[in-house]
Amino acid sequence: MAIPFPPLRWRGRSQRGPESPDRVAFDGVVVVGAGLAGLSAALAAAPRRVVLLSSGELGRDCSSAWAQGGMAAALAGDDDPALHAADTIAAGAGLCAAGAVEILTREGPAAIRALAALGAPFDRTDLGAFALSLEAAHSRARVARVGGDGAGAAITGAAASAARAANHITIAEGYSVRALLLDRSGRARGVLARHRGRWIEIVSPATVLATGGLGGLYAVTTNPAGARGEGLALAAVAGARIRDPEFVQFHPTAMDFGIDPAPLATEALRGEGARLVGRSGEPFMGRYHHAADLAPRDIVARAVEAERRAGRGAFLDARAAVGKRFPAEFPTVFAACLAAGIDPRRDLVSVAAAAHYHMGGIETDERGATSVEGLWAAGECAGSGVHGANRLASNSLVEAAVFGRRAGEAASFAADPATPPLSARPAPELEGQALARLRAAMSRDAGVVRHGDGLSRLLGRLTSHSEAALPVIAARLVVEAALARRESRGGHFRADFPGAAARPEHTTATLPLQQAGRRAAA
Repeated sequence: MAIPFPPLRWRGRSQRGPESPDRVAFDGVVVVGAGLAGLSAALAAAPRRVVLLSSGELGRDCSSAWAQGGMAAALAGDDDPALHAADTIAAGAGLCAAGAVEILTREGPAAIRALAALGAPFDRTDLGAFALSLEAAHSRARVARVGGDGAGAAITGAAASAARAANHITIAEGYSVRALLLDRSGRARGVLARHRGRWIEIVSPATVLATGGLGGLYAVTTNPAGARGEGLALAAVAGARIRDPEFVQFHPTAMDFGIDPAPLATEALRGEGARLVGRSGEPFMGRYHHAADLAPRDIVARAVEAERRAGRGAFLDARAAVGKRFPAEFPTVFAACLAAGIDPRRDLVSVAAAAHYHMGGIETDERGATSVEGLWAAGECAGSGVHGANRLASNSLVEAAVFGRRAGEAASFAADPATPPLSARPAPELEGQALARLRAAMSRDAGVVRHGDGLSRLLGRLTSHSEAALPVIAARLVVEAALARRESRGGHFRADFPGAAARPEHTTATLPLQQAGRRAAA
């Protein structure tokens, strides 16, 4: 289904871009974002030169570094990529791209071994094999972990160290990309970025967006604060096709400590036997699904939400399943609990559903190419087709590694068209109370359980915004598509349309180029 999108507006003083930004011509690949997808793309583009733009410190303030569970792949003797693919497609509720899933599951084991070769210290058995965990909706134990719950930080750290050591990569930290540069034909020609108050146009033949997700658009999220869908919005403003933006995955066990972002209690805990219980200590997941605590995430998230709304509360009980092993096997969760005055070895841990992962994104092919020539995307901002309507646990880091590498390789062959870019106006910022109001409204009306009335009310608020800030554009993409999808499927649940349509169908949205807020170069 195609979603019509109303015009965007840039108003007031903030619409004016830099009068005379510095301009740099770079005959290489510009990679925006320094999580695992961006790092993988930058490394894979060798020997082509790469400038890697990171808004913060390389490999740190990104969702990849915060991931706990690990990387899923068929690494065990009793497993096979075809089994992993079947589990992925089953979780995706009819909307996975079979070709993309086949690539992920076939190339996933090699991606993990490559990261191990870079120094990622995956947990090992006494015989030196990868120590593998079982997570929800997987038919085999296939999740490779680091330090129990420290996979993201360790894996991203190893890739970041490799990028720092690579001669072909120039690392540029503290750069905030505010617009994509386009030529008159609509081809991507680089980026407009801000660095320490100065504006710079980096003109290049190839741009890779690896900017992460949009969990920061919600009041309760496990994502870094900067994950507000800005890469998604940048691509949309440039005319790229967006696929299935309504599918947002809510992690059922964010720790409810009143912290923003909410610390995550990895699903691996339930893989070890931890149970979700009410305030009385009675397990409740058996009432919602035959797989109980290892049911698909969307079902567990809605169950947690329902129990909390009913006043019974939702708590993770890992006392018997993990107990005294917490400090050694789940140090990240253990430290977060202690900081909040909770000892999970003897206490129940209050949990809530939190925005965690975006399954939709910028539509790409199997090499990461978008519908805009010269623009690639990888990782959570991309809609590769791997996740469909519901991501299978621990498929995100492996997707970032596999498709980040593919995008970087493909972008490295881009020839310079030698066309001048049009100058670009940066989108206005959304901060403070305006951002807080948006986050609260998204959690209320576009959260775990949605209804047409709430979505319509929210859309009216979003379209009344006087300025088309990037988070507002990203939010509108989610809400427009959620309103159009009059069914429940995967991570998208409509209380007024609780059943699934007989025929799975993708949602697509494209902004006309004349709405992109561009002006011709003088």
